[in-house]
Amino acid sequence: MRDRVIRDEIHRDIFVPARIARLIDTREFQRLRNIQQLATCHYVFPAATHNRFAHSLGAYHLATVLCEHLSEVQPGIISDEDSELVAIAALLHDIGHPPFSHLLETDKVFANFHSHEDWGRMMLESEETDIGVAIREVLGDERTGRLFAMYAGETEFGGKPIAPFLKEIISSQLDVDRMDYMIRDQANSGAQIGGFDSARVIRALRVNDSGQLYAKDWGLPAIEAYLVTRYHLYNQVYFHKVNQLTQEYLVRVLSRAKELAIVGELTLSESLNNMLCNTELTVKQYVRLTDADINGVLMDWADHSDPTLSGYANRLVSRRDYHKSIRIGELTTEMSSVVIPKILPILENSGFSSSDIITASIRKKGYMPYSQGIKLEDGRDVVEHSPLIQSLVQTSEQALIFIPEGVRDECEQVAREVIKPSQSSLSSF
Repeated sequence: MRDRVIRDEIHRDIFVPARIARLIDTREFQRLRNIQQLATCHYVFPAATHNRFAHSLGAYHLATVLCEHLSEVQPGIISDEDSELVAIAALLHDIGHPPFSHLLETDKVFANFHSHEDWGRMMLESEETDIGVAIREVLGDERTGRLFAMYAGETEFGGKPIAPFLKEIISSQLDVDRMDYMIRDQANSGAQIGGFDSARVIRALRVNDSGQLYAKDWGLPAIEAYLVTRYHLYNQVYFHKVNQLTQEYLVRVLSRAKELAIVGELTLSESLNNMLCNTELTVKQYVRLTDADINGVLMDWADHSDPTLSGYANRLVSRRDYHKSIRIGELTTEMSSVVIPKILPILENSGFSSSDIITASIRKKGYMPYSQGIKLEDGRDVVEHSPLIQSLVQTSEQALIFIPEGVRDECEQVAREVIKPSQSSLSSF
């Protein structure tokens, strides 16, 4: 196997040594080509159909660049062997994702549920997976063990210390995973939210005497831009109300398919049966699951005789008859618990039921200081240096209530009377 250069839409040329190519050319890693990065975001942003494969390569590239930078500015701070381990850890960090990424990482769908981190670990530990065999060919047993210890955030392995910054490069508030997905998701969604200079962020990073990452003071503006970009991505892309709604549609259609399959009213493919009904799902069965297994049956389910299954499936394949959100911006989870019982009779009088009320809760914080925070040269958190970052610390919460379009205006009127009677006469917006 030869060294290669992979052309990437974000980072341009990504150099891949033959040893790393051995890991990429495995069934489990290639599977990530068929796992969409942003789940159902393409219902809002049509071009957001990029996959975990490209993102994983991007994270690998940034990890390589960061390790090379640290070796240059602080000679001896990281060995060549650990640089390779960090790059591999970044490359394989998403290998355990289920179809549609984080969306289907739920026991509402999987009969045998594990987090994507657990599935990834099981893939790498297995002697029956291509990646499990390849990782030992490339690293050997001892260095594979050190890789697992690094993932787990352990401080040593086999009597050799593991500096904290090795884990921080792949998992922290300023890691290569976040840097890549933010740049990639913004580019593919088309969201115009400013962006940040990842090269300057990387150039500002150093390792302190405690073995932790910190940033030079002159890097603060780039870090501010990074955190503001992250805030707006969550606000405008990940938490977009149509994205929240279509995610719920997909979970509901699969949950209903599971119910029908259990009672013998729906025949599933082998892969979907394993996902939805097999309580002893194995790693070898799990790695056969991709987005295609679900996308391939939605058309058929849209014509199924069961109105619940066909209703959700038809909305996804035709993108019409969507529920509409109650247009009250300051709605909280606590408020929604009061509003829902008040609007339920309206739905029932119109032939709907409680199942036609779909809720979503959005809770976000632009930055979490102190706990794995971002430090500057004096050891203090960036939040203590930047009024802009201080403004991102406050947690914000919003509840969404989706209902059939035909009853929205009446339900909104009632909701306003419950929440703030003075708003009850306001016109819809």
